[in-house]
Amino acid sequence: MFEEQRNGLGSPNGYTRRSFIKQAVATCFYSVVPFKNIIMTNPTGVTIRKSPYSVKETINRLQAALEQHQVTVYARIDQQQELQKAGRVIPPLEFLLFGNPKAGGPVMIENPLAALDLPLKIVTWQDEEQTVHVAYNDASYIKNRYALSATVSAPLNLDPLIIKILS
Repeated sequence: MFEEQRNGLGSPNGYTRRSFIKQAVATCFYSVVPFKNIIMTNPTGVTIRKSPYSVKETINRLQAALEQHQVTVYARIDQQQELQKAGRVIPPLEFLLFGNPKAGGPVMIENPLAALDLPLKIVTWQDEEQTVHVAYNDASYIKNRYALSATVSAPLNLDPLIIKILS
């Protein structure tokens, strides 16, 4: 048994040399082609739109519009820059974390679990074809996920703001 484990032919938990190699190849593939086919794997409840602007310009426009509507931007993270510090290279990718307690407070009062999706988030990235995308949680998904009333969940709808900013 010890010899079998040492040679990587098997292990008590079923982890083998073959599964290690498969995982290593997959890791290399996804680090070389980090954003390939992201639209095809669009998760439920996420809205993805194309932006005619660069990642930085898109995030700048989003941040300015949010602040103009008295929304607090809690964090802006340049994920590309952060990953470069860790020795990883990816195309441009930035993230905004933002909210407005006057709008989010009633959501959390109605269902405290909704705090798992608050503050709201937007991620913007550039894919391998140089197309810039903006993604955020769909308001109806959050509404249904936490059984929120239409009145309370209305401020979660980012579509009008995003569409205006991207046009």
